Amino acid sequence: MSVTPLDILQKYWSYENFRPKQLEIISAVINKQDTFALLPTGGGKSICYQIPALLQEGIAVVISPLLSLMRDQVMQLIQRNIKALYIPGGIHYNDLDALLDNCIYGNYKLVYLSPERLQNELVLARLKQMNISLIAVDEAHCISQWGHDFRPAYRNISAFRKNFPEVACIALTATATKKVQEDIIEQLNMTEAMVVQNSFERKNLAYKVVAEEDKYGRLIQLFKKYTGSAIVYVRSRKTAQNYASFLQANGITSHYYHGGLGNGERQQRFEDWSKNKTQVMVATSAFGMGIDKADVTTVVHVELPESLESYFQEAGRAGRDGTTAQSIILYNPSDESRLANQFLNVLPAVEYVKKVYKKLNSYFQVSYGEGEQETFRFDFMEFCNTYNFKTLITYNALQLLDRNSVLVLSQEFYRKSTLQFTISPINLTYYLIKNPGIDTVVKSILRTYGGIYDQPLAIDHTIIAKKAGVPLAQIHKILLQLQVDNVALYDHKNYDSAVTFLVQREDVLTVNKISKHITAQNTRKVNQVNSIISYLNTNTICRSIQLLAYFEEKQLTPCGVCDVCIRARRKAKLVTTKMIESKIVALLQVKNHTSTSIVETLYTLEEAEIIKALKNLLATEKIQITPSNSYKLK
Repeated sequence: MSVTPLDILQKYWSYENFRPKQLEIISAVINKQDTFALLPTGGGKSICYQIPALLQEGIAVVISPLLSLMRDQVMQLIQRNIKALYIPGGIHYNDLDALLDNCIYGNYKLVYLSPERLQNELVLARLKQMNISLIAVDEAHCISQWGHDFRPAYRNISAFRKNFPEVACIALTATATKKVQEDIIEQLNMTEAMVVQNSFERKNLAYKVVAEEDKYGRLIQLFKKYTGSAIVYVRSRKTAQNYASFLQANGITSHYYHGGLGNGERQQRFEDWSKNKTQVMVATSAFGMGIDKADVTTVVHVELPESLESYFQEAGRAGRDGTTAQSIILYNPSDESRLANQFLNVLPAVEYVKKVYKKLNSYFQVSYGEGEQETFRFDFMEFCNTYNFKTLITYNALQLLDRNSVLVLSQEFYRKSTLQFTISPINLTYYLIKNPGIDTVVKSILRTYGGIYDQPLAIDHTIIAKKAGVPLAQIHKILLQLQVDNVALYDHKNYDSAVTFLVQREDVLTVNKISKHITAQNTRKVNQVNSIISYLNTNTICRSIQLLAYFEEKQLTPCGVCDVCIRARRKAKLVTTKMIESKIVALLQVKNHTSTSIVETLYTLEEAEIIKALKNLLATEKIQITPSNSYKLK
């Protein structure tokens, strides 16, 4: 008797039945049909390729955009006794070689890797030796320049697929307009692709836009009322730290989460939050992608998302277990200008891109007609200061050149250093006797770099750290000490960026070839920002209807739970100011109340109407304010 997809689901996931559209997608993939799966966040996309991987001979290759996403997926599979691995970043050649051997000979069912790995010759060579059963492209919107998170390396996938013409491909995403869908299918060369799409409607999720000047105070009010698991989305690391600290100071367990944290610290914070030891995670936008936490009840954006695609995906991380949940944007008029400053006022025109590209070549002294496949490391701020460039618009110009395959821009920490010992070997021996803590590092340097007494030699901190068995960060400190103690000359410079030119230098001609694409991508960004602003300011159409219309899906019935629907229902009840005043007076007959506690108690009423009623009661001297800023009857 053959094993069915449902058998696999019940055995490894302990689910009784599939979610909508999952079995349809899985069946198409098993039948070797290219498949495009468009399921909302929480729709169970990963199972759509994991089950076919288990049912078929060989190994499924999963292309995924984030290391943390790959790691989390693999850990979940291992916990279910499914053999899976991922290829991490920064791995040494020998370790990578061993990991790929495991894929070939270790009976693994899934291997996760980033799209950039498809450019690595060793990885490509080993993949060709594998019995690949399926190619799965997660977060497939990253392949489209019209998508909200375009990632140029995804364009390598179509070339990779040519090596496996008989292997089916599944592309999965939670957010894509019709134009993006068509672009994904075209870019992946999907033959007669079967498109399976589930409705974007989330009946259990209430979308709300709340006008608020005091966002900090509103968060305290929200999380004391709604005590379930929550995410607060911000746009910067500093803001994440500020909000998390504020929440902690006010008795709400909270962590901040962003790319600047070490892997161990990120993992620990995620585990605390996932096990509900921490109520609120304050995070930048990358957090949550691919994370299977079903019981999030509240998602709050205290800073505006850059597009409705981003917002819809982030909002959808609430209520994945089907229980009532909410997604709230805390918004005030100044946010609009801030959004424009962040995304619109820094869009580089074609002429500015030409200028940046030309100066970049000059900076590295690349001659006209040369530079192809050459890599240069540099300090981004130093580059901007050299040519008096503004940092954000310059970074966006480099991103456009990256997206249009003129160059590859990467952010990395790199220290270029030279070292020369300036004292004799015998005096160095005496020095080490007096300073035993650095003995191992210095001896490792001497064994690695012959002639270091005679002239400055380029050194590699990573090699020294590995040979000495010392943490990498400690190497720099020890070398600085040698410099201070006049034992050695230590010349060091830090780089935070690297650029690899993909084409030869042709200055204006290079950018002219992609000028139409630059203009189109800038226009797309303007439209995305305008769509967010329109969504915020449209207070007469159900929020769910607005969001679904953006994704070209028609919803006929208002959701009944968003802020627009609630406001309409209140108006329909004809709640007058006099009625609200009576309710406030009744509350104050029992005890004094602050405005916040009155709003919380009368939560079914519009806050603006409550404030209006309070002002009327004060004006008519029916109530007064106490020294502690609470209200009482006169």
